[in-house]
Amino acid sequence: MATDRLPPTPRESRPELAPSMAFPWVIRLRFGLAVMATAIVIVALLLGEKVPIVLAAGVVGLTVISNVAVYRLRDWLTDFMQVVTAGLFCLDILCLTAILMLTGGASNPFSLLFLVQITLSVTILSKYWTWVLGLLSTICFGSLFWIYVPLPALEGRHHSRGTVDFHLLGMWVGFAVAAFLIAFFSGKISELIRAREQELQQLQQQLEKRERLASLATMAAGAAHELATPLGTIAIVAKELEHYSSHVTRDETVAEDCRLIRSETDRCRRILDGMSVQGAELPGEMPLRLTTRELVDRLLQDISPELGSRLEISNKAEGVVVEVPIGAVIQSLTALITNAIEAGTPGKVELRIGAGDAKIRFAVHDRGEGMTAEVLHRVSEPFFTTKPAGMGMGLGTFLVRVMAERLGGTLEFSSAPETGTVATLNLPFEPAEDRVGAR
Repeated sequence: MATDRLPPTPRESRPELAPSMAFPWVIRLRFGLAVMATAIVIVALLLGEKVPIVLAAGVVGLTVISNVAVYRLRDWLTDFMQVVTAGLFCLDILCLTAILMLTGGASNPFSLLFLVQITLSVTILSKYWTWVLGLLSTICFGSLFWIYVPLPALEGRHHSRGTVDFHLLGMWVGFAVAAFLIAFFSGKISELIRAREQELQQLQQQLEKRERLASLATMAAGAAHELATPLGTIAIVAKELEHYSSHVTRDETVAEDCRLIRSETDRCRRILDGMSVQGAELPGEMPLRLTTRELVDRLLQDISPELGSRLEISNKAEGVVVEVPIGAVIQSLTALITNAIEAGTPGKVELRIGAGDAKIRFAVHDRGEGMTAEVLHRVSEPFFTTKPAGMGMGLGTFLVRVMAERLGGTLEFSSAPETGTVATLNLPFEPAEDRVGAR
């Protein structure tokens, strides 16, 4: 369907804001953790303990090098920031585990630093990554009871190597419980925050739609105001010329040309009306109750004979009563039918009408070239059209969708190249039994 066609705007797939916004602070934090790891090694040396300096320096160097590399490549990683941040946190947990293994294992009081990544992941990462980091931290912390370089200054009276003291075992259990509570409750709070963020994004999209409609209304009003006078003058002059050629010179050819001018002038006026936001919401038009059969009759009366000759109607909901602004609905259906015909459909365009789930469906089928996935994605943008230059403004279906949404309905498209397009206008209606019960 070659059209200024616009289905309901989906919530677009986009990277989450939290990881991108927190990324500079994550970089600073990782540098701080590298300094902290260095401090742990230095304190162990000051206590007179023997620490594998080369291994410890390698772990700290890995943290610094990865930090610098990610920072330099940040512009290339924007779309994968959540995965990158989660990967950095996993690397930090492993590096912290290595440092603690070299400096006393679970006896090292800095083992509580495992909770840092878990807490941060709750704030800026998804619930999935929070659980992954919590599980990894618990496993790494537990490994410190068996794999470590002992530091007598830190072990005290807890245990001898190779056995597990109940106190340290309790530390492990306490750590696991703390990690679980942080991940669970903070995760719930994070879900609420993300849900509110999505609601705000949807509200922002609705405000943007209203702003675009306001600008369209201003543009249409200005165009109608500026063009009303010259169009009126042209119509008057054409009428006078028609009268003169018909009764004075009796030149039927000139009279026919004058009638054509008046007809085209009227068409220009209708186009100006169609440009206005009346296509989305007719000011002062009260909803009317009528059956879909009566609605189809009104549609056939209003559309041009050319459109009517190309239209095939299948109405399986003739007795269904709807309450809609009839002018807006007819304009919307006319726009969809016109788009379908202009898509290069061979033969007739089919309008199928059906009802179900408290919705009345008007499906316009064409057998044109269809739409690509890219066109379907952009089709919700105002002023977007696949028609040749000068053949469309890209507003018709946008206004149809706005009208549908304001009535509590939807406008949906399904299409594939070489198979045609189906534009479905869904409008709510009140079933007869509900109307009887309401009385």
